Amino acid sequence: MSKKVAILATNGFEESELKSPKEHLEEQGWTAHIISPESGSIKAWKGKDWGGTYTVDKKLSEVSSSDYDALVLPGGVLNPDQLRTNEEALTFVRDFFKAKKPVAAICHGPQILINAEVVEGREMTSYHSVRKDLENAGAKWTDKEVVVDQGLVTSRNPDDLPAFNKKMVEEIKEGKHERQHA
Repeated sequence: MSKKVAILATNGFEESELKSPKEHLEEQGWTAHIISPESGSIKAWKGKDWGGTYTVDKKLSEVSSSDYDALVLPGGVLNPDQLRTNEEALTFVRDFFKAKKPVAAICHGPQILINAEVVEGREMTSYHSVRKDLENAGAKWTDKEVVVDQGLVTSRNPDDLPAFNKKMVEEIKEGKHERQHA
């Protein structure tokens, strides 16, 4: 069954954390749209300098979570820092959680989830510098290459991309996840 996945990003996303999941989703025969507050194109960060430029498929103001089966949040330092203060982006993210659709966030990507106030009680991982922020927001942080909690997939860094991509696809194939309360 064909799926449609939103990848929410802006300038300064970590290149491998958008490129690798997007290619993996497309290998499944699925559609993966780059969604951004900006139209046109956005610039990646690669290692210690700017990377490639990527075409934005849809402007954030033109889409809704109901248009997609799942959401991917790449990291990078600049990208999540901008998106976590964008109310339109936070609403878009919250709507995936309200609809119980799979969400996958890697590296610094979970910072957006903190501001969207959707991490409390969730088992998660992230880049090590985001650990305290997640714990302070009520998440249970674990140092593993990939953590899955009721359709939420999180990983630590680009080295974890093979495990992240595999679990992301599994969760999207499973579809909506009913959240169990402790």
